[in-house]
Amino acid sequence: MLQQILRDMYIDPDLLAELNEEQKQILFYKMREEQIRRWTEWDRNLDKEESKMKIKAKFQHNNSKHIEWLRATDGEVWVWIMGEAQGDKQYEQICEELMAERARYQAQKEAEEQWKQKEAEIEKKFRDAMAKEKARIVAEKWKVEIEDRKAAKLLEMKFQEELKKREDEERRRGEEQIRQREEQRAKELYLSLKNAQLQSQRNENDEQEWQEQLRKSKAADEERKHKARKARAEYHRQSLRAIQKGKVAGLSNLFQNANLSNGQEESSHNNISVSPVKLRVPVQKIWERPTRPISKDVIVRWFKEEQIPRRAGLEKVTGHIAPWFHGIISRESAEKLLMNMPEGAFLVRVSEKIWGYALSYRHQTGFKHFLVDASGDYYSFLGVDPNRHSTLTDLIDFHKDEVITSSGGELLVEPCGQAQSPPDFSILFE
Repeated sequence: MLQQILRDMYIDPDLLAELNEEQKQILFYKMREEQIRRWTEWDRNLDKEESKMKIKAKFQHNNSKHIEWLRATDGEVWVWIMGEAQGDKQYEQICEELMAERARYQAQKEAEEQWKQKEAEIEKKFRDAMAKEKARIVAEKWKVEIEDRKAAKLLEMKFQEELKKREDEERRRGEEQIRQREEQRAKELYLSLKNAQLQSQRNENDEQEWQEQLRKSKAADEERKHKARKARAEYHRQSLRAIQKGKVAGLSNLFQNANLSNGQEESSHNNISVSPVKLRVPVQKIWERPTRPISKDVIVRWFKEEQIPRRAGLEKVTGHIAPWFHGIISRESAEKLLMNMPEGAFLVRVSEKIWGYALSYRHQTGFKHFLVDASGDYYSFLGVDPNRHSTLTDLIDFHKDEVITSSGGELLVEPCGQAQSPPDFSILFE
């Protein structure tokens, strides 16, 4: 199950809801490790490809142009930091002057364009006026007073002088308007650049906030790593402990010492009588397990086809159904059964989310639920205790002496039995 989650980098929301906080932290850490491993592998392959491309480009463009950096006296690339060298102005002063210069240059450039247009309009205006006046003089004066050409010439010169004065006055007014527009435009551009600088400063403040969020995120990652390292250390300790006690074994030893004919004693818990179970191993091997439980009927068949042959939920010696074993019940039902039980009380129920079980535990301040993966040929807690047990009973017995998590200190003390008749697991053994 864990390998499938790491392969797909996805966990079903319903399954995630079944995990407690520590299981979620460890699962997140393992998924993060897998992301880093994939990225490192991708980056390594990318470096190889870039190296190949550089070698190929070196042979293809051996005589191509290149850039050579200016070197300082110490042999390193020469760098000038504006505003920090000796004799430099302050950075803010340099920025102010640069913005003012850029605004002035832009306004001057725009004023020149406007003046060219204005000058062309003035020249065209007075050129047309001169042409019209000449035509009028030729048509009226010269024809009528052809004998007085000198008077006509003087009149023409007088008119030209008048037009010249008017043209100069028009030019002066145009230049004054352009100059005023240039000054106004320079102020507008300066304010625009100033606003851009203020916006840049606000962006720098946003960058500082983002850096603070990044720092908090890294701190949270470190906390998760610390929890994961602590969990791994606890796993190694429990593994050594399990080896010493001889409770972790391969599936090949599953039936080695099983004795189905041992005592037929009756055990009772909460006034519910439970008889030894006669195992009926299916003869036909036509069962194909879906990728995940899809219905209650499918879960019942899975239990009968795969779990009954492995003596799931049965005591080793007597062959009775263990007092802590329950059928397909919900989390709410499990918590209701454990409500009036002391701390350390527990029960194991068949999960509706994964191919396995859920161990519900009575804590001092509430309840905890741990998923038990039974999709392979062993039993182990999903994400908490990677120890592999050959039977479900071995897993329960192991954690009667060893805590499930180092932070929670959960020890299985008192099993929680049935509270109804017939028992909730009866459908599994019909």
